[in-house]
Amino acid sequence: MPSELVSSDVMDMDTVSWETLQTLARKRGLCAIGVADTDLRQQRATLDRWLAAGCHGDMDYMMRHRELRGDPAQIVPGCLRVITVRLDYLPAGTGQDVWRESAWRDIHSPSVGYISLYARGRDYHKVLRQRLQGLSEDIAALIGPFGHRVFVDSGPVLEVALAAKAGLGWQGKHTLLLNRDAGSMFFLGEILTDHPFETNASTGSHCGTCTA
Repeated sequence: MPSELVSSDVMDMDTVSWETLQTLARKRGLCAIGVADTDLRQQRATLDRWLAAGCHGDMDYMMRHRELRGDPAQIVPGCLRVITVRLDYLPAGTGQDVWRESAWRDIHSPSVGYISLYARGRDYHKVLRQRLQGLSEDIAALIGPFGHRVFVDSGPVLEVALAAKAGLGWQGKHTLLLNRDAGSMFFLGEILTDHPFETNASTGSHCGTCTA
């Protein structure tokens, strides 16, 4: 895979519809996919207020890379779109209610050592990156070579904001992305690309007025 963006010889955005991207993503074991543009001015303003209030604590890297976080084109020159994918980590066939009951029981058992569900199994960075690389190859097979780079917690990418813009959910009061079907129990990964894919509409916030 190229480490820098290169110009694509095929720039017909209609060659790959969202439905086609969704089919390709599911074949790679991904649960959802969406496309966003790179305009993060509103989200950047929110980030600046968050940083000014000192909410980042000891995470100095948040302050160092704030300019990059607000502009994907500074991360990957030529970037026009960000493809975001969702990979659920709640085991298939396990309902939310079943998992909650089991987790609550284990957490309060003095004889059980509890490991957060997302940290079990193979390193998600490697798993998701491999699937994103495969998805990129599948897309290239349809449209020809296109400029792109894959990110899985590996760069200053505002992944929650971009996922929300891409219609995968909305940012909850706990700062994570919320999805009606999957809650927040999933990983996010991105493909930054110079190909002008059609974007998806955001879902808007569905949080209530509680302050719990």
